[in-house]
Amino acid sequence: MLPKKRSVEGGVVDGDNSAGIDSDSLLKKSCLISCVNTTTTTTAKSGDGGMENGRGSNTGGSSVQKPSMTMDDGNQQEIDEDLHSRQLAVYGRETMRRLFASNVLVSGMQGLGTEIAKNLILAGVKSVTLHDEGNVELWDLSSNFIFTENDVGKNRALVSVQKLQELNNAVVVTCLTTKLTKEQLSGFQAVVFTDSNLENAIEFNDYCHTHQPPIAFIKTEVRGLFGNVFCDFGPEFTVVDTDGEEPHTGIIASISNDKPALISCVDDERLEFQDGDLVVFSEVKGMTELNDGKPRKIINSRPYSFNLEEDTTNFGQYERGGIVTQVKQPKVLNFKPLKEALKDPGEYLLSDFSKFDRPPLLHLAFQALDKFISELGRFPVAGSEEDAEKLISIASTLNESFGDGKVDDINPKLLRQFSFGARAVLNPMAAMFGGIVGQEVMKACSGKFHPLFQFFYFDSVESLPTESLEVSEFEPQNSRYDAQISVFGAKLQKKLEDAQVFVVGSGALGCEFLKNLALMGVSCGKQGKLTVTDDDVIEKSNLSRQFLFRDWNIGQAKSTVAATAAALINPALHIEALQNRVGPETENVFDDTYWENLSVVVNALDNVNARLYVDQRCLYFQKPLLESGTLGAKCNTQMVIPHLTENYGASRDPPEKQAPMCTVHSFPHNIDHCLTWARSEFEGLLEKTPAEVNAYLFNTSEYTSAIVNAGDAQARDKLERVLECLDKDRCDAFQDCITWARLRFEDYFSNRVKQLIFTFPEDASTSTGAPFWSAPKRFPQPLQFSTSDPSHLHFVMAASILRAETFGIPIPDWAVQPKALAEAVDRVMVPEFQPKKGVKIETDEKATNLSAASIDDSAVINELIMKLEQCRKSLSSGFKMKPIQFEKDDDTNYHMDMIAALANMRARNYSIPEVDKLKAKFIAGRIIPAIATSTAMATGFVCLELYKVLNGGHKVEDYRNTFANLALPLFSIAEPVPPKVFAHRDMKWTVWDRWIVDGNPTLRELLKWLSEKGLNAYSISCGSCLLYNSMFPRHKDRMDKKVVDLAREVAKLELPPYRRHFDVVVACEDDDDNDIDIPQISIYFR
Repeated sequence: MLPKKRSVEGGVVDGDNSAGIDSDSLLKKSCLISCVNTTTTTTAKSGDGGMENGRGSNTGGSSVQKPSMTMDDGNQQEIDEDLHSRQLAVYGRETMRRLFASNVLVSGMQGLGTEIAKNLILAGVKSVTLHDEGNVELWDLSSNFIFTENDVGKNRALVSVQKLQELNNAVVVTCLTTKLTKEQLSGFQAVVFTDSNLENAIEFNDYCHTHQPPIAFIKTEVRGLFGNVFCDFGPEFTVVDTDGEEPHTGIIASISNDKPALISCVDDERLEFQDGDLVVFSEVKGMTELNDGKPRKIINSRPYSFNLEEDTTNFGQYERGGIVTQVKQPKVLNFKPLKEALKDPGEYLLSDFSKFDRPPLLHLAFQALDKFISELGRFPVAGSEEDAEKLISIASTLNESFGDGKVDDINPKLLRQFSFGARAVLNPMAAMFGGIVGQEVMKACSGKFHPLFQFFYFDSVESLPTESLEVSEFEPQNSRYDAQISVFGAKLQKKLEDAQVFVVGSGALGCEFLKNLALMGVSCGKQGKLTVTDDDVIEKSNLSRQFLFRDWNIGQAKSTVAATAAALINPALHIEALQNRVGPETENVFDDTYWENLSVVVNALDNVNARLYVDQRCLYFQKPLLESGTLGAKCNTQMVIPHLTENYGASRDPPEKQAPMCTVHSFPHNIDHCLTWARSEFEGLLEKTPAEVNAYLFNTSEYTSAIVNAGDAQARDKLERVLECLDKDRCDAFQDCITWARLRFEDYFSNRVKQLIFTFPEDASTSTGAPFWSAPKRFPQPLQFSTSDPSHLHFVMAASILRAETFGIPIPDWAVQPKALAEAVDRVMVPEFQPKKGVKIETDEKATNLSAASIDDSAVINELIMKLEQCRKSLSSGFKMKPIQFEKDDDTNYHMDMIAALANMRARNYSIPEVDKLKAKFIAGRIIPAIATSTAMATGFVCLELYKVLNGGHKVEDYRNTFANLALPLFSIAEPVPPKVFAHRDMKWTVWDRWIVDGNPTLRELLKWLSEKGLNAYSISCGSCLLYNSMFPRHKDRMDKKVVDLAREVAKLELPPYRRHFDVVVACEDDDDNDIDIPQISIYFR
């Protein structure tokens, strides 16, 4: 069943401030009493009545309160959309409200517990109670970013409260430091145990399973390079949305009167339906029986059609139109309690298909470890063969007791590895499992996404050093890295500390990486150095997942703040923060010497072009690149290892399909088209045209000369827009701006539609005789403006305010008052519109430009220039416009108000469902959905690979690429693809190879060097210039010139002092005239 609101102290705990409790005093109170033993559970249950779901009032600078009109939806008081916008794009409002009403217990505050709590607090649950009876040990500093050496000896939960509270002041963070009782669990929607033995876990789980309503129970462990998760959300748990994806839709082209009915859809996009899906129909003309809203089952699904489990023989004849939409069905899961599931685990969630037999073995191993600890009162000692044998013996005995469920081979080697690292909590494992378990908690609290059902086991034994290690390697050194040393040995620890690492980006991924690297001790030795660069600054929306930042950091450089925070996690970290974008323009900063000295590059980027550039640099300098990315609940990681794997750029996703220009401008059929058009109009009206005006006024003669020289339709359009802005549409007072906005409404949503349906009436036909208005086209209707329609008035308000801003006109207070604004709008005279004959409206989907060229463009341009000159004379001295650049994340600037209004009015024209401002922001602002859990998991996966990279000696089959989707959940882990191998004679090479020619050769010497390899070079180029081609007789005169001199003279190559070489591309053939694709050649001239 779904999580329910619980009655607490005679009332219902909800996410709002209905109780009227003062949030500041409550927060102070909760901090004061947060660790007074058992009293804190009351706080966790009842103490957030007044907590506002935000980060506090400090926004890093002064802010202007945006006046609100009556048409505001009011949701901002409940959910801070500036803070949670990326998370809202994943979960939606309803899920967020459920999270905001959820109380969670996390027991065990070693590295794993802290990672889980961090992700939950960032997500904004109602309260998180931390439980731990133990004290901080130096050992814990390997995996816990909260603890410092000064905290050793203090209670773990007590130490954690304040620092975790800083992540989100809207979440009540409290703690328990004494032994937990079953009854204390009753105040929570979900409980997580990270360090509990099986006996206690079974007792707590039984209580949670039988409680009414059930309490979601999660048990998870990280032991060295091994980990597991067990979930029990109760006897009947309802999953509201199993995958979080938008319902699939299709635009209908035809429906047969048949049994079963055949539905064909337009071939705009492939259908995503599957057999068994339920769908509903709407807007069907003719066969109106399908519009009854009844879900119907799909059978025989195909790319552009499907059959319906329905007899439509006696239905009306299909005429046209119609949309088919998937109906997402809730799913009920019946969880077994831990005691039963241990004996009958069912199907395990697989992650690595090369280890399909591993989960049953780990199921046995973790039970054997629990028995080992209960018998000996301690963990196995790292490197102890005696303890390993004891664990293997226990596992063997247990296995025999399993009967039919026993494992055929208990794999003593794997159990030995398990035993050696059993006490250690490694940071990458904690980060990865912290993301997975954090997401499971949110599923339990919200019903959003499919839970993990019920066991998940994982190991990364491939991360261990390839060479055998002496027992002394594992001995503790009384350092913060002892836990890591107990798994990998002291030699690898030294390699980690001396690494030269380049982290590109310090956003969500970057913050997690810096935390992980600091805890692992990377670049913390005398020889080590970590460089992080990011040219961005911190915004409020970053704070819900970029956990090294606080609200007082808003406006500061990301890399500087992140580096400072990472150094606080580990003071030994040698880190340098830069604000440079990595690209061709900064190769003087990140020069050859810099790249050559690197050990590894870690990408934490958010765009493909930057990734491709870094990939090319790593390829060129033969440096390992650890690549990762996230999209909502999904993440992927790719290891790019010199000579072992293909590079990042070797395979690319297909480009996103763009809607044809004519569809966007005249024939939209979904809200995305409307929002694309709205953003284009916003930028044209408020940014591009004012910028063109300024360019004209700044240097009139140069501007007009360029326009005259161009002399085409685009140049004419520019001039027409500039003239219109300075003449007919010029605004001198705010009333002029209202007039402009009102007339814009009439033009966009009435006049243009009237012209369109005049040119193409509803019964119009194409040249082939088919109906013009057939799917996917939608026949539009003009809008009649009314000041009593809040959305009409909201458009005028936003448009007039922004228009005033471009002209520097003060905005009066009454501009946001509906009644006063309506009175001002009523004063606007709107001319009557009559459609014209002969107006050309583009219908060609291949057209890329809507401007129609004409033979008299030049004459028109000259006339426009003369009119503009007259306008310019009438302008006040120093007149200048203020172009407005679109900024989606400032809800006080009216940018999204206008874009949402533009899109929704256009949607209304075409009977397309409208969207709220938040949804409009996601689409028009091209917001990438992002959550902390998938980010943390991705960096955990990557850092497990970093052990392999820095240790060296691993084969390609030891590395792992990952695709994961926490929503399903799905883990697809596989070894990387090797690079393509080229061969010639006894030579072999891949994309990783670069041939180096020293000694500053002449062209003749270079050709001879190649000839000795059996390669006849017929073309040598540098950049886009040809240095040599055997077909050109004059090129033979260049034979005795230095190749570097040819590059300078012919290719105009600039070689700054820091460059010691340059590259040439050589086209060769063998003695049989077969083309041979050889590597790039680097000519060293210094």
